[in-house]
Amino acid sequence: MQQPSRTSRTSRPERSTGAFGRTSRLVAATAVAAALATACSSPGESSSRGSAEDGDASVKVALITSTSGPLASYGEQYIQGFEAGLDHATDGTGEVDGIAIDVVRSDDAGEPDNGVSLARQRIGEDAKIIVGTASSGVAVQVAPLAEQNEVLYISGPAATDAVTGANAYTFRSGRQTYQDVVTAKEILGDGEDQKVVVLAQDNAFGQANVAAVEGVLGAQGLEVASVLAPPSATDLTPSAARVKAEDPDMVFVAWAGDTAQSMWTTLDQQGVLDSATVVTGLDMRASYPVFGQARGKITLLAHYVPGATDTPEAQAMEAYFDDKGWETDLFSPDGFNAAQMVVEAVRAGGADGDTAAMVEALEGFTFSGVKGENTVRAEDHALIQPMFQAEFDGDLPSVVQTLDAQTVAPALPEGD
Repeated sequence: MQQPSRTSRTSRPERSTGAFGRTSRLVAATAVAAALATACSSPGESSSRGSAEDGDASVKVALITSTSGPLASYGEQYIQGFEAGLDHATDGTGEVDGIAIDVVRSDDAGEPDNGVSLARQRIGEDAKIIVGTASSGVAVQVAPLAEQNEVLYISGPAATDAVTGANAYTFRSGRQTYQDVVTAKEILGDGEDQKVVVLAQDNAFGQANVAAVEGVLGAQGLEVASVLAPPSATDLTPSAARVKAEDPDMVFVAWAGDTAQSMWTTLDQQGVLDSATVVTGLDMRASYPVFGQARGKITLLAHYVPGATDTPEAQAMEAYFDDKGWETDLFSPDGFNAAQMVVEAVRAGGADGDTAAMVEALEGFTFSGVKGENTVRAEDHALIQPMFQAEFDGDLPSVVQTLDAQTVAPALPEGD
């Protein structure tokens, strides 16, 4: 199997000092194990292993994401992509260099407390790597645990920018909000003296989108306002009315979950789609019908368009999904990427799961993914990747243009 490449990077500090100049805090493994030894298995837990028999070398990977709750569909897409990616990256063996990759899956239901509890439990059970989740709120809580316990954390599909640069042990396998907003900027071109309203839910994902629009479009001189709806709201008329009252030139919609159809219907009924340029991200397949008559009124930015790429990894994922009777979807590539990163990390860290070696291997790691070439930026662990503009061609979306990975790359941390 061809080995992926890495860009040049500075040498890693000793294990006692984390990246970005932060001091690592190691929680004694014995204390963690003692505290968690009596923890029960989580609801929906499952485990899968490579071909190595019990007693042979293995590394435990804790896959924590939503398989219930409002983000369950996103979690399932990620899990399916991870399974396909692991099959591809290990040539169907589930192991690398004789080391079995033991994947233990758990459902966080999109709740931060659940995610943190599960991460602690798995660390106590000697998981060396944590992957997931679909929830930004969970991801920002799990990232500090990775640093405290010196385990590798590969986040995704959670989009919050806060995960990037969180600490030396935290990486990501998907895009982040900043990349969405820069994609929108590139699609819309230069605008002056315009007002942008961000419509989102009042949660970590929505707040991150507001911050990113302020940071990208606000920096261009556009006036930015926001309307944040309660995540549990089912009547979205008040939120749509507030958007209309702002009299915006552009509306940037960042929405996740099962109220999307109600949101789009309400925006159309309130006349928002006819009075402003509306930009939003392409969501999962199940959401395609929710746009209804709004399809021709919306500019779509896209993290991924199913079936629109033809890389070897895209072909492998399509073949695996076809065999399983699945359909590729929005976050399938995030899971596929995560599995590729896990295999690279285990190859470097060995059967002992040497975290410093795994971090070293992933920093600057360049690899071919489902969407195209990906690079883990060494400075802050952002995943530099292409993005897309899409439009509906009948019932399905198609790519209008592919935006180069560097064009939509997040800004580097100050001082880099």
